[in-house]
Formats: sequence, structure tokens, C-alpha cells
Amino acid sequence: MAEVAITDWASETGAEAWIFRLPNLFGKWCRPNYNSVVATFCHNIARGLPITVSDPSRHLELAYVDDVVSAMLSVMSGNAHGSCSGIGTIRWPKISRLFQITLADLAARIAMFREMRSSLRVPDFGDELNRCLYATYLSHLVPSDFAYPLDRKIDPRGSLAEFVKLQSGGQIFVSRTSPGITRGNHYHHTKTEKFLVLEGEAVVRFRALFGTEIIEHRVDGRDFRVIDIPPGYTHSIENLGSGDLVTLFWASEVFDASRPDTYFLPVIPN
Repeated sequence: MAEVAITDWASETGAEAWIFRLPNLFGKWCRPNYNSVVATFCHNIARGLPITVSDPSRHLELAYVDDVVSAMLSVMSGNAHGSCSGIGTIRWPKISRLFQITLADLAARIAMFREMRSSLRVPDFGDELNRCLYATYLSHLVPSDFAYPLDRKIDPRGSLAEFVKLQSGGQIFVSRTSPGITRGNHYHHTKTEKFLVLEGEAVVRFRALFGTEIIEHRVDGRDFRVIDIPPGYTHSIENLGSGDLVTLFWASEVFDASRPDTYFLPVIPN
């Protein structure tokens, strides 16, 4: 009825009319428990509340609110004529991208976002729908729930916590090392790493598996200097400062206890 009214008005006046035919919308600030299943799922899952999946195989067509706003701004600025169809003075503009998903897949993806805090596994954000859904999910968090702790492993050397695990990009973890303590003294066959000292002073030592030369790189948290850890070199990092050494680590693969690819070997032979 709204389209008919607009079409009649355009025919009578000769003015241009732009009619958006929008599928299911989602994005930040969308009201839950109203007319958006995405908003309802995000709101409930973020709060640990149950959701109802009436028909898991039902297909949805979704449009992200930012894309809709961009399309409307293009119309208002007069730049949308190349991205629409029309008859006479009536125009039907197109949204730049639409997403297809089943109800079951939608629920599973949003549930995974909540589980990220414990699993630390980050979904594939090369998938545009994942990026948009995750932004929408975070917008439905209770503000007091923005922060969350990491599971710290504490021993006499200091502490260590895994931060994120990437599906195709390894994992990131952080450690605090007490003064005078050395970590590492192991090598990898295929796994590679990067060390970044954020606070304190340290020396990273290397020795090729079948070599005798000891290579040293001094690092300081004020420099933001990255150390690459190649395979086939046993390596260690020693805290040279008087306070805790804080180091950010990246590994090329997620740690697997059944296949750790980590073999003890002192850099400085006994």
C-alpha cells in the first residue's frame, strides 16, 4: 500500500520516487524481541537466555544496516542511478550486499561468539557476514559485561595466559616473567613464533640444532622490536630487568597437546 501511494504521487507530480524493498535488517541498535531474529538471538545469547529456533532449515535474506544507510545516502546525494532499476520516475535502489543464511546457522554463529571468551577461538572474519554479525552481537552486551578475565597459568617463573586462537592464523598469548627467569629452551620443527616485549628488558638467545654458535638479541619494552623464531633453532628468553618482563607471543598454530611440536633443548649446553 505504501508503494502504491508513492507510485501514484510520482505519477501525478512527475517527481522521482525511490522505493526500498528491504529484507530482514540487522545491526547495532536493533530492538530485540520485536521484528529482528538477529537482534533477539544476540540479546538472549549475550545474556545466557534461551532462544527458540522454530525451523532450523528456514532460509533468511539479511541486509546489514550500514549498507542500507549507505544506499539511502547515495540516493540523497544523487549518486544511486547506476545501482537501481526503474520505470519512468520510479526507482528501486539496490543494497550493495545481501546475506543468505539458515536459521540454524545463524543461531550457531551467534552462540560461537559467546563461547569465544572461553574457547578463545576467533571465527573467520574474512567472512563478511561474520564481521557484521559479531559487531551486532557485541552491541547487545550488557555494559558491565564488556570486560572478562583470561585463564592464567601461574608457576614460580611468573604467569601466562592465552588470548585468542585464530582458525587459520595461529594464536596469541601473553606472559609475565619474574626477574632473572628464563623461559623456553626448546625448538620447533614447523611451528614458528614472534616475540614482542611490551615491558622490561630481555635477551632472546638462539642456537641452531646442530650448531654451537649462540646468537643473542637484546630487546626492551620501549622499542616495540619483534623477534622472529625460525624452526630448527632452540631458543630462550631471559628477563634481565629488576621487574616483571611482559611479553606478547604469536605462534603460527594453535597449541595441540597431542602434537605440541615443542622439544626441550637448552640453548646454552650444560
